[in-house]
Amino acid sequence: MSTAERGVVAAGHPLTAQAGVGVLREGGNAVDATVAAMLTSFVTESLLTGLGAGGYMLVAGNGIEPTLLDFFVEAPTRLGDGSEVELRGVDVDFGDTAQVFHIGPASCGVYGTPAGVCEAMRRWGTVALQELAVPAAQLARDGVVLNAGQAYVAEILAELLTSTPECAALWAPGGQLLREGGVLRNPELGDALLRLAHDGAEPFYRGDIAKAVCDWLGEHGGSLRQADLSEYEAIERAPIRLAYRDREILTNPPPSAGGTLLAYALALLDRGPSPPPLHAVIAAMQAAQSERTPEFVEGLGEDGFLERFFASRLGSTTHISVIDSSGFACSATCTNGEGSGVVVPGTGMHLNNVMGEADLNPLGFHRHPAGRRMPSMMAPAVVMREGEVELVLGSAGSNRIRSAILQTIIGVVDRDLDVRQAVDAPRVHFEDGVVFAEPGIDLSGVDGDARVVRFGAPNLFFGGVQAALRRDSGMTGAGDPRRGGVAVSE
Repeated sequence: MSTAERGVVAAGHPLTAQAGVGVLREGGNAVDATVAAMLTSFVTESLLTGLGAGGYMLVAGNGIEPTLLDFFVEAPTRLGDGSEVELRGVDVDFGDTAQVFHIGPASCGVYGTPAGVCEAMRRWGTVALQELAVPAAQLARDGVVLNAGQAYVAEILAELLTSTPECAALWAPGGQLLREGGVLRNPELGDALLRLAHDGAEPFYRGDIAKAVCDWLGEHGGSLRQADLSEYEAIERAPIRLAYRDREILTNPPPSAGGTLLAYALALLDRGPSPPPLHAVIAAMQAAQSERTPEFVEGLGEDGFLERFFASRLGSTTHISVIDSSGFACSATCTNGEGSGVVVPGTGMHLNNVMGEADLNPLGFHRHPAGRRMPSMMAPAVVMREGEVELVLGSAGSNRIRSAILQTIIGVVDRDLDVRQAVDAPRVHFEDGVVFAEPGIDLSGVDGDARVVRFGAPNLFFGGVQAALRRDSGMTGAGDPRRGGVAVSE
């Protein structure tokens, strides 16, 4: 595995990673590279992210104060007068297990990526946004060839992608779903990316694009209103800072759920031996899941929740990880859910289905008040060693995000694996009394009362960790093969 001089970009698609590395090559910093990669991912990984999505960005290193930029999806106004349609359930088959996702106009929340991109560039960017957006816009117009990973995601989401004429026109032109080698073209998305670059986020929240989105949803029974969009803004937060072994872990704070539960699991493991045995890792996962009660979900938005939580107990998504030559690091996770199936004419935007994600609505659908940030499982993370960035990582994978990140951190910190070994290592996930395991996991020490689901091969069900490592030997990265991830260095 070769080391880098200018930096490393780990992402979910080769073109996404190459876009970021190209910016590093021209002298841009980690945030410039991340934003370039994000804009490209809106085209190359459009089933997982996009202008209608939401996410988080964690920046650290090079002497700056660590900051978490929250641009995740908010709950929209719901009138409750009978004018709104209900969610539509679709089955998604992962091969060894299945999951129901809910789509349609009722699943669309207030998107955050346009605001997040612009705020990140305002605060940390050194390259003009127009310069970063032009290649992504051209790619959207020319079309991107579906690789095996994206084609597989399209295959398992076929019912969603053909649920509306507008979505089917992109993904099933001529009535046949695009396969590997097929070309996905979305010139209207290209126009929207250039509009973001030239005019900023304003048109997407208070201008003509916002009106087009809300008018289309309103005509089809959606609940998103222009007032919901006009009041949206990206929010800077102080990340969770947690001691683990001789490291410091930075991750996503409340009102996100994922970072809090990840930190809780790490804190439990820090009490035991290093490296932790498998039964301890599963027990930590189980303990974290058991805390996701109605009181936990309702309390996430309250001031001081994190301190109270720890004091009483301890004493489709995509990800981009970047480290540049100065040690500046950026970890960004974005999600469109699986997508709602709603593509707004004239905008190229496939809106999120976050309001229909069961993992993010554990108390039931449409329970969150308007303006509440949804309690995401996404947990972009940075591992600090002696005040310097050592590891930048994050994952896709719905409710499996925190277990994927947890096991990757254990691999690097406790087992002293290199980043490629840590990302590739077989994973286990505990949820609802079931232990899900990839091949190569020895389950002999696991509680015999737990039901076990063994996968026949590594699977995108277990997340998609993208990670970059910086040690004395140099900078290296690894993309998760479970989701077609790659790492490119310069």
